[in-house]
Amino acid sequence: MITELGHFALILAFFVACFQAIVPLVGAHKRWPGWMSAAEPAAILQFLLTAGSFLALMWAFVTSDFSLQLVVQNSHSLKPMLYKITGVWGNHEGSMLLWVLIVTLFGFFAAWFGQELPPTLKARVLAVQGMIGAAFFAFILFTSNPFLRMAVPPFDGQDLNPLLQDPGLAFHPPFLYLGYVGLSMTFSFAVAALIEGRVDAAWGRWVRPYTLAAWMFLTIGIGLGSWWAYYELGWGGFWFWDPVENASFMPWLIAAALLHSAVVVEKRESLKSWTILLAIIAFGFSMIGAFITRSGVITSVHAFASDPERGVFLLMILAGFMMLGLTLFAARANVMQSKGVFGLVSRESVLVVNNLLLGVAAFVVFVGTIWPLIAEMFFDRKLSVGAPFFNMAFTPFMIVLGLVLPVGAMLSWKRAQMGRVLRKLAPAFVLALAVGALAWAMQTGRSAVGPVGLFLAAWLIGGAITDIWSRTGRSGDKLGRLRRLPRGDWGKTVAHAGLGVTMAGVAAMTAWQVEDIRVVQEGESFEVAGFTLTLDDVRRVEGPNYRSTTGDFTLAKDGSEIASMHPEKRVYPVAGMPTTEAALDNGFLRDVYVVIGDPQSGGGWAVRTYYKPLANWIWGGAILMALGGALSLSDRRYRVAAGARRTKAQGVPAE
Repeated sequence: MITELGHFALILAFFVACFQAIVPLVGAHKRWPGWMSAAEPAAILQFLLTAGSFLALMWAFVTSDFSLQLVVQNSHSLKPMLYKITGVWGNHEGSMLLWVLIVTLFGFFAAWFGQELPPTLKARVLAVQGMIGAAFFAFILFTSNPFLRMAVPPFDGQDLNPLLQDPGLAFHPPFLYLGYVGLSMTFSFAVAALIEGRVDAAWGRWVRPYTLAAWMFLTIGIGLGSWWAYYELGWGGFWFWDPVENASFMPWLIAAALLHSAVVVEKRESLKSWTILLAIIAFGFSMIGAFITRSGVITSVHAFASDPERGVFLLMILAGFMMLGLTLFAARANVMQSKGVFGLVSRESVLVVNNLLLGVAAFVVFVGTIWPLIAEMFFDRKLSVGAPFFNMAFTPFMIVLGLVLPVGAMLSWKRAQMGRVLRKLAPAFVLALAVGALAWAMQTGRSAVGPVGLFLAAWLIGGAITDIWSRTGRSGDKLGRLRRLPRGDWGKTVAHAGLGVTMAGVAAMTAWQVEDIRVVQEGESFEVAGFTLTLDDVRRVEGPNYRSTTGDFTLAKDGSEIASMHPEKRVYPVAGMPTTEAALDNGFLRDVYVVIGDPQSGGGWAVRTYYKPLANWIWGGAILMALGGALSLSDRRYRVAAGARRTKAQGVPAE
C-alpha cells in the first residue's frame, strides 16, 4: 500500500510541476497577480509530494520489501541498516528520484525564502524550476520507474554493489546531488532574468547564495568521493581522472568561476553577460554528469546504468535546456551591457583572469573526458586519455591561479595600486619562498612538483591571512576588529586557505610518496620509509554479509609500537564480488597505508604498503573550503538580499 502511495505521489508531483512550469510564467507575462502567486504553493506541494514518494521508496528498502523490483536488485535482508537506507540512491532509479527531490527542495527554498524577490522574477524563477522538475519527473516515470513490482517476489535480494557498502560512499551521492542540482537554481535565475531583460546588482546578490550552496555541497561531495577512492579501492590514489570524477569536477570549476563573477555583478554591475553564460553552462555540466553516468557511453566504476535509450532521453533534456538558455542569451545580449568601468589593475581585472583560468581548465577536463568517445564514434579508434594528459594540461592553470589569487583578493575595486598590495604581501611571499626552498633542499633527485606545490600552498595561506589581517586597519584594537569582521570575509579567507592546504597535500603526496610491494610471511618484518611493519597473523572473519581475509600488522618506528593495522580482503557471496579494505594509520604529516592481497603459491601473502606524506591535508583542505562556503552563506548579507526591498518595485535596468 505504501509503495502504491509513493508511486501515486510521484505522478501527482509530475502534474504539479507541469502546472508550475506554465501558469506562473503566463501570469508574469500578463502581470496577473493571482497566476503569479500560484508558483509558491505549487513549489511547496511539489516538494512535499516528491518527499512522500522518496520516503515510500526508503520504507520499501528498510523493510526489505522484495515485491519491489528495485529492492530485489539492490538490497538483501542481511545487509546492515545503514546500507539498506543508502541503497535507495545506490542505483539508477533511486538516485534519479533523489535528484528530482533536490530539484523540488531548491524550488521550495526559493518559494519559502524568496519573499524579497520581485513578483515577476520570483514567478519566472519558480516556473523554470518547475520545467526542470517536469522534465526529470517524465524521465523517471517513462524510463526509470522505481516502483515496478515483481510478479513473483523472491525470498531475498541480490544485494547492493559491495563497493557502495561504505560510509564514505553512503553520503557521497546526496552531497554531490545537492551541488549538481543546486546549480539548477542558478540556471532558473539566469533564464528568468533573461526573460525579464534585467540583470542588476540585486540579481547578483539573489543568485549568490544558491551558487555558494551548490559549490559548497559539490566540494563536500567530491571530497567524500576522493576519500572513499583513497581507502576503499586499495590502489592508494586520491584522484584517477575517471570520467565520472571529471563529471563532478567540471561543474565545481564553473561554479567557482560563477561565484566570483557574481561578486562583480553585485559590487560593480560588470561581467553581466559572462555571469549569465556561466550560470547556464554550470547547470549544463551538471546534466552532462547525469548523462555520462546513466547512458553507458563511458565505462566507469561509478556508473549507475548503461541503457542507451535512457541516455538519449537525458541528452534530449540537456539539449532542450541548453537551447532554451543559450537562445535567450543570444536574444537578450543587447540588454546586458556592463555599467561599471574598471582599470587594468583592479580586483575586477583579476576576477576576469580567475574566471578565464577556471573556465579554460574546465574545458581541458571536458575535452580529455569526451575525446575517447569522439575518437571511437567518428574515427573508429579506441583511445584512452589518462592522468598524464590531465596532469600536464590542467596543472599549469592551477599554478597561475594560485599565484594571482592572493593578489586579486587584496586589490581595490575599479582602480588599485599594485605596489601597495605587493608590499603588504611581501612577508607571505618570503615565507612561501622559504617553504619551497626548504622542500627543495630536503629532497634529492626528485621533480619540482613538491617544492612548487608547497610554495603555492604557503603563498595562498599566507596571502589569505594577510588579507584578513589588513582589514583590521593600521592601528587600534586589531583583534577586536578581527572578531567583528563580516562572516563573508572570514569565509573567503578560510576557503582560500583551504585551497592552499589541499594543494600542499596533493603536491607532497604526488612527489614524495613511497610504495612497497612484496610477499610477506606470517611473523616476518619489513621496513618502509623508516617504519617497521610486522605481519603477526592472517585470520578468516565472517561479517554480516561477507567473508573476510584479515591481516594483523604491527606498525613500529625506532623500536616503539605505534599502531595495530588490520587490512582486509572481503568477498560478498550474494554479489559474488571481492573488495579491498585498506588499513591506515593516520597522522597529521603522513599516512601509512597497508593492503593485503592473495596468498602466494610459495607461501606468504602479497602486501602493498605506502607512505603518504600530508595525505590528510587533501581532505582537510576540502573541509576548510566547504567551511568557508558555510561561513559566507551564514553572513546575512548573502543569505538575504539586503537592499532587495528597495529594488523590489523597480530594479536597476541593465541597459
